[in-house]
Amino acid sequence: MFKKATRSQDKWFTVLCRDNKMNVARLGLAISKKNCREATGRNRIKRIVRESFRQHQAELAGLDIVVINQPGSSTATNQTLFGSLLGHWQKCREADGGAAAWE
Repeated sequence: MFKKATRSQDKWFTVLCRDNKMNVARLGLAISKKNCREATGRNRIKRIVRESFRQHQAELAGLDIVVINQPGSSTATNQTLFGSLLGHWQKCREADGGAAAWE
């Protein structure tokens, strides 16, 4: 996954995506203790990523996605994190060659 993936990175997340030759999207999380010391913060980030992924899962069909947190993600607001993830999902679709209609 890590060698052949398309990478999208910003201040809050690094997102790796790759075609999975299936009709479903799959999500992997690598929310590290190094970048977010408190368990409650890591859990909040995971909940936000899962919810954003669930909302956009149909547009991401056919992709394997891994989300890695950056140090700034623990202090960002929920709205900021959702906005960041939306941008990453769009980049993943563009890298996949699909032209999805985004809201």
